[in-house]
Amino acid sequence: MLCEVDSDVNQPSGDRILGIDLGLKDFAIVHDGNEVTKHSNPKHLKRHEKNLARKQKKFARKVKGSNSKNKYKKLVAKVHERVSNSRQDFLHKLSRKLVNESQVIVVENLNVKGMVLNRKLSKSISDVGWGMFINFLDYKLKRKEGQLVEIGRFFPSSKTCSCCGHVLNELTLDIREWDCPSCGTHHDRDGNAALNIRNQGIRILSMDGGNPVLAEPRRSKTNKPKGRKASVNEAGSLHRTVRSV
Repeated sequence: MLCEVDSDVNQPSGDRILGIDLGLKDFAIVHDGNEVTKHSNPKHLKRHEKNLARKQKKFARKVKGSNSKNKYKKLVAKVHERVSNSRQDFLHKLSRKLVNESQVIVVENLNVKGMVLNRKLSKSISDVGWGMFINFLDYKLKRKEGQLVEIGRFFPSSKTCSCCGHVLNELTLDIREWDCPSCGTHHDRDGNAALNIRNQGIRILSMDGGNPVLAEPRRSKTNKPKGRKASVNEAGSLHRTVRSV
């Protein structure tokens, strides 16, 4: 059955600015300037892991080219489809909730491709769907004429005190709470990071939408004079990463 609906009918329109810190234990830590809200990670793949392993084991034991092999191939594919559908359902519902409550959402520009190279966390990072979530936020905000602001991935959101601005030299991943050595404020690591991301997004907007993030050096042109080797000029430049309508 197909039906056509107007997606903008009766949609609530919030006007808040939200800062979001994405993680693995808690999928999204959201700060609106006054309070922090944590949305837990459903861990979709882990919930289906035993069922998937059992079917894959049976699939591997079947004779190649047999009807039984083809049958279990489809069963394995159905489990993967179920995981994918549950992940998208969660991301759609959470992104819709946050977009309805806000006008501007600030997130970090994460290097997901680089992060999945970590062998211990690659499965969890691939399952969580950060990139898909940011894309959902982006197009849903555009529909309501909102803005998605992405701050630089090297911004020290976790190591910066949101009260006095002091930046720690080092903060390992196992430290979840810390006290600022400058002003003595006690911080929850993720809540503090979400607030710093929000504050940085507000600074970017106050700079008329500019989000200066250092780009990686890129090749601009190649000059090859007669009788000489080619010389490549490389230059890094500033670029803006604010998504808006």
